[in-house]
Amino acid sequence: MGSQRTIVCPKCGHPVLVHQNPLPTVDAIVAYGGGVVLVRRKNPPYGWALPGGFVDYGESVEQAIAREVREETGLALRHARLFSVYSDPGRDPRHHTITTVFSGRGEGDLAAGDDASDVGVFPLDNLPELAFDHARILDDYRASLHGRTRGG
Repeated sequence: MGSQRTIVCPKCGHPVLVHQNPLPTVDAIVAYGGGVVLVRRKNPPYGWALPGGFVDYGESVEQAIAREVREETGLALRHARLFSVYSDPGRDPRHHTITTVFSGRGEGDLAAGDDASDVGVFPLDNLPELAFDHARILDDYRASLHGRTRGG
């Protein structure tokens, strides 16, 4: 498994070392209306997921999660707190990503936007099938509400 490779510069012909690093993402567990907010993804991989996405260059993870929640759900994320970090290389079928997960409360009017084709509020004990590793994230969140932690 190589984390770097060499390419040739098209202008000067010299070798250039290219690093391949995991991509930073953010996800949010948004409490709203007696449940958690999920978005139906408009783009592959399809399915229901936590609001979130890639961190833009020059943006903090705190700025990224506020932006992603607003863009995908129309909500402002209030009282955002760091929940956990997930980094399994297989968590996203497109790339190796590392997600910083926040939890907080949603304020405003819920509406699907950006790359969400639909948005809904689901009780933690009645969730649809979820994309990525979001079922695990919500299992861990549910366990944290009851003072338990998961291993692994």
